[in-house]
Amino acid sequence: MSDKEIVLETMKKAGVPVNAGKIAEMSGLDRKAVDKAFAELKKEGAIVSPVRCKWEPAKK
Repeated sequence: MSDKEIVLETMKKAGVPVNAGKIAEMSGLDRKAVDKAFAELKKEGAIVSPVRCKWEPAKK
């Protein structure tokens, strides 16, 4: 499973918008890996920010 997949799965499990620090804490991934995955997911439009600095999976 890639870091991006882990980040998305962790977001879905959280069920609420979360920040990168919380994702790193919940998933056990390194914060830098989470930040990199966030950047890629944002470019792809896979995550959206309903609240400043917090993210959730985009509704498809």
